[in-house]
Amino acid sequence: MHGTERDGSLENQVAVVTGGGGGIGGAICRRLVRAGAVVAVCDRDEATATATAAAIGRNAKAYQFDIADRAAVISNVERIGTELGPIDILINNAAFDIYGRFLETDPDRWRLLIDINVMGALNMHHAVLPGMVTKKSGSIINMASDAARVGGFGEAVYSTCKSGLIGLTKALAREHARDGIRLNVVCPGPTDTPLLTSVVSGHREPEKLRENFRRNIPMGRIGVPDDLAGIVAFLAGAEASFITGQVISVSGGLTMAG
Repeated sequence: MHGTERDGSLENQVAVVTGGGGGIGGAICRRLVRAGAVVAVCDRDEATATATAAAIGRNAKAYQFDIADRAAVISNVERIGTELGPIDILINNAAFDIYGRFLETDPDRWRLLIDINVMGALNMHHAVLPGMVTKKSGSIINMASDAARVGGFGEAVYSTCKSGLIGLTKALAREHARDGIRLNVVCPGPTDTPLLTSVVSGHREPEKLRENFRRNIPMGRIGVPDDLAGIVAFLAGAEASFITGQVISVSGGLTMAG
């Protein structure tokens, strides 16, 4: 759904989107608001969070914090609950990647990637899940990556982090199914976002790398953020009420896992 009309499928739901100021995050925020949700646009970059929320309008509010900072996560989740209401939907979308062969990296880079991609997600789950358990409902969608499913060349640590996010999702889906909480994973393939641009720019031949991404996708193009937003809104809503612990790739056929 790429229009501006509201569909009401998430009416009166409160959604939290991390990395909400980015390309995919912004598209998800806009789609959830069109479905009737009230969205907390969360990002460590205050300017992008504010701009995204302002462009959406009255049903979106910006929150600036770093998901790797546990204290900041706890205080902001509490603030969202007070200002917007109990959280119904959590989209763990914030991510970070640096392209480079594993043997050319070092532990400082590993920690940076792990802090954002793993610890950040753990912090968000730990802060949001208790409220969902109390009200016996909730939907969490974790944005992983096809790199977690097939291994990304030059993305060894990132692939490790995103594989861990898939494992976390499945484990928590089992733990909380009887609580009425569903957890699922969406795996984007190469998608035209600032993150992809930063990854490509770190390569010695950026345009060749981008073309390699495109050529490996059966549908013949790199994804765009709006390609991801629809499946996220679907998984968040009632039509997906019997779907949990699943991993769905949105990658133009790059990954075909059964």
